[in-house]
Amino acid sequence: MLPARENHLFFKIIETYLIAGLSGLLFYALGFPIPWMLGPITGMLLWKTWTKRTLTAPNVLTNLGLIILGIYFGLSFTKETFIAVGPYILPFFALTIVIISVNVLNSLFVIKFIGIDRVTSVFASIPGGLSEMVAASESLKANTALVTIFQTIRLLTVVFVVPFVVVRLFDGHSSRNALFSLGARESSGHYLWFAVSIAAGWLLRNIIPAAFVIGPLAATAIMNVIGVPLLSIPIGLLIFAQISVGMSMGNRMTIEDLKLGGKFGWIYFLLALILITVSFGCGYLFAKMTHLSLPTAILSMAPGGLVEMVLTAQSVGGDPAIVSSLQFIRLLFIILVVPSVLKWFFQKEKKHIKNS
Repeated sequence: MLPARENHLFFKIIETYLIAGLSGLLFYALGFPIPWMLGPITGMLLWKTWTKRTLTAPNVLTNLGLIILGIYFGLSFTKETFIAVGPYILPFFALTIVIISVNVLNSLFVIKFIGIDRVTSVFASIPGGLSEMVAASESLKANTALVTIFQTIRLLTVVFVVPFVVVRLFDGHSSRNALFSLGARESSGHYLWFAVSIAAGWLLRNIIPAAFVIGPLAATAIMNVIGVPLLSIPIGLLIFAQISVGMSMGNRMTIEDLKLGGKFGWIYFLLALILITVSFGCGYLFAKMTHLSLPTAILSMAPGGLVEMVLTAQSVGGDPAIVSSLQFIRLLFIILVVPSVLKWFFQKEKKHIKNS
């Protein structure tokens, strides 16, 4: 028999998957976009709020879900993908800088009306990784509690609004079925090849952001391009992966955290909506500047997570390989470059004020 502590943890995990799975099933039945992720996020938030119970989403299961999704996305890459994405890099970077610049200016504008310092406001609204933005803001003596809360509001707004809007705009009739056609193939390959993808995620975990998605994605894409016979991912495993990632996101968020934003929470919610609107406009320009389809262009520019945007692209007939490539580039740019540039700017500004 399992010891009492392990037995308690086991049943907590079962309860968590039950709540997350039923929520995903409800969203699926209602025809919502990416139901197996948005459902668990919503279900976890509501369940914890109503029952005051704690739930458990072990990191090992979350990382496993990310690895499965990374492999799944990698299966969509071909030689043509790597050739095709090249001409899009420069216009993509230019428009990404426009989006970030507008976002920074908006976050600086609102501090004229609220009692929040410049550094906190900027890092609270930048469309980057939550943990990376908190860490960068902490080094500049920002209010990291507010950065965490407002970044959570931004994250929830983007994750829920973008898929719903895009699916409605482009009639995502395939949100139920086409998702699982990605990477479908007839092959004499073997699932053991995916051990290479898993190893890539593990080896890169302390080197690059979102390694458990990006590592398997890159390894799978390379194997796919060079002709390694790979099998498609079973539907049940894909659903499990999405539920695992969705319930982890839901477990990290609470209604209480959102309430802590107080009277300023709605301002950063509006900033997130403006960010989404600007990114959609830039996506439209991106489509005009290139020969990409409008759904692919918009989701490549959208300030959402790589996983959510690629899943949405598949559901509306976009090109998931292009979206994942450009979202990955955007992710690296925002996480590796933007915080350093902002830190340099604020430190220079602080030194200038001190000298004056």
